[in-house]
Amino acid sequence: MSSVEFNTLLIGNADFLKPFAFTLTKDAEQAKDLYQETLFRALSNREKYLEGTNIRAWLFTIMRNIFINHYRKKLKHRTIAEPGASEFFINHQQNIVSNKAASNLHMKDIHIAVYHLPGIFKKPFMLYYEGYKYFEIANMLKEPLGTIKSRIHFARKILKSQVPRQ
Repeated sequence: MSSVEFNTLLIGNADFLKPFAFTLTKDAEQAKDLYQETLFRALSNREKYLEGTNIRAWLFTIMRNIFINHYRKKLKHRTIAEPGASEFFINHQQNIVSNKAASNLHMKDIHIAVYHLPGIFKKPFMLYYEGYKYFEIANMLKEPLGTIKSRIHFARKILKSQVPRQ
């Protein structure tokens, strides 16, 4: 099927999507967004449409899947807007005054722990800390990628056990 034929078929069946979008969202603006995203996905995936199949069913399926994915995403990111008074005092553990001396001592402990790391772990860890990617470190040290990831992981583990928590 050519793109012109597909576009004609799509436009001829797109009006049936608007009421379905509103039925799903119950909001005019969200329905418009869902409708547009459905048409966009249909156009970008036109090679997946099998000629002769029911295009309305295909479009309804795309729209329904988009709606379900957005709904699931919203559920994941749902947060409580205002904590209660008791929760405020439980969760309120911020230092009012910052203590730079204490944080400097903590950083000194971290630097000492990094210095005492075995060389096999220290070199990859320091390169990673400087901002290099795993594959770049593997190329520099001429080691397999998995070995580099493992060494950085173990370096972190050693550091966590050696550095006292604040």
